[in-house]
Amino acid sequence: MASVLLPLAKGFEELEAVALTDVMRRGGIDVRLAYIEDELHGAEVTGANGITIKADTSINSVIVDDFDMMVLPGGWGGTYALAENARVQELLREFKEKKMVGAMCAAPYALKKAGVLGDRYTAYPGAVKEIDHPGYVADEKVVEDGNVITSQGPGTAVCFGLAIVKKLVGEETAQQIKEGMLLSYC
Repeated sequence: MASVLLPLAKGFEELEAVALTDVMRRGGIDVRLAYIEDELHGAEVTGANGITIKADTSINSVIVDDFDMMVLPGGWGGTYALAENARVQELLREFKEKKMVGAMCAAPYALKKAGVLGDRYTAYPGAVKEIDHPGYVADEKVVEDGNVITSQGPGTAVCFGLAIVKKLVGEETAQQIKEGMLLSYC
């Protein structure tokens, strides 16, 4: 079974995290949510819009070999925290070298900070200036560049999740999910 690590930091974009988790789990992917805050705050992480989600594990206990991919949801608060967290940055570099990484919305900023953002990427249009990296693709919901996959924002989260399912599980499973969810725009 494919597995994905999805780290959450305070200020993450809830719609992205939940849609990604939902679509990937529909595809049979084991998605584990990891919190980055210290142990005193525990596993509950509050997003940009005040929704709290309980994570499964601490980022400090993650073993790269247990996963096939690491995917970052956006939201500036969460993105900045992911970009500044030494363990997250280390994991991004390890995943890029051995496996796959993905990010959406503002989170390609954290990929750039780790030095793993691809030559072609997409992101939330309002975040592109701060990401400050050549190769931005404005007119694609999801961009694949080798073992890096990026997406634009909340409205493209389901499409991003489907792209991940297609990559890790297969086209047939992704198509079944798409049909089952009545999606015509991905």
